[in-house]
Amino acid sequence: MFIVPERDIADLMTREAAFDAVEKVFAAMASGDAYNFPVVREAIGHEDALYGFKGGFDRAGLTLGLKAGGYWPNNLEKRGIINHQSTVFLFDPDTGKAKAMVGGNLLTALRTAAASSVSIKHLARKDAKVIGMVGAGHQAKFQLRAALEQRDFEKVIGWNFHPEMLPNLEEVASEAGLPFEAVALEGLAEADVIISITSSFDAILHADHVAPGTHIACMGTDTKGKQEVETALLGKATVFTDEVAQSISIGEAQHAIESQILRAEDITQVGAVINGTHPGRISDDEITLFDGTGVGLQDLAVAAAVVDLAVAKGLAIEVDF
Repeated sequence: MFIVPERDIADLMTREAAFDAVEKVFAAMASGDAYNFPVVREAIGHEDALYGFKGGFDRAGLTLGLKAGGYWPNNLEKRGIINHQSTVFLFDPDTGKAKAMVGGNLLTALRTAAASSVSIKHLARKDAKVIGMVGAGHQAKFQLRAALEQRDFEKVIGWNFHPEMLPNLEEVASEAGLPFEAVALEGLAEADVIISITSSFDAILHADHVAPGTHIACMGTDTKGKQEVETALLGKATVFTDEVAQSISIGEAQHAIESQILRAEDITQVGAVINGTHPGRISDDEITLFDGTGVGLQDLAVAAAVVDLAVAKGLAIEVDF
């Protein structure tokens, strides 16, 4: 069994490798070669934490396993460590033996950013020039860095509940040589692409904040009750997702389904666009929305990739387990 500690992930996994792994697993899901197991996610009644498991099996990539972890909202303030904590466990699909244990914190940020980046590649207008961000926390920086690689953006705009955090976005924009502007929510209508990455339980982004032709990647809703965009916006958009079952139960679409603005059959896996079985965007005026709920197969795909890199570079710790 191999162990790849959290401390080594940054030197092993790149945004490009994460993007490739996530794009391939989305395609495998849409073709029926990979599937996710039901998600377990619970409030444990201690430290206000949410804890759970996401797993699956990719027959094409022969990847089997799970990610265990969740959200400890007091970590940063009390302990100086990030609030999201997770570990990925991989198993040999031929024998069931434990194959690897991998630090999942950075991988979670990279795979989440890769998912929205994949959606931008396949669904945003080719001439997109302005990218808008809703949210400016730890994961927002990963999201923005990955997104900026998908189009020739000329400007970054952003909004956050706590404006003092907006310099996080300005820092990434500056790295890319782009101007940054803090805007009111109404100002997001200037954006050609919008990424929302918050932990909100109330709709932030409304239909009148979004211009025709915009692509929206909703990346923060992964639990029952969470909501980043109003249901009317999903009603106006062509909706895509990583996995329909999660989208309608714990993703952004849960509220539109409950209010009967949207039906499950109206939602398309983004992997179908990758595979060419769905056309994706069909007009420049169409609003496309990607409901990124975060599937276990994403975690397994990036973890398997990082294990291969760690073994090749002699950084994996091998133990007799």
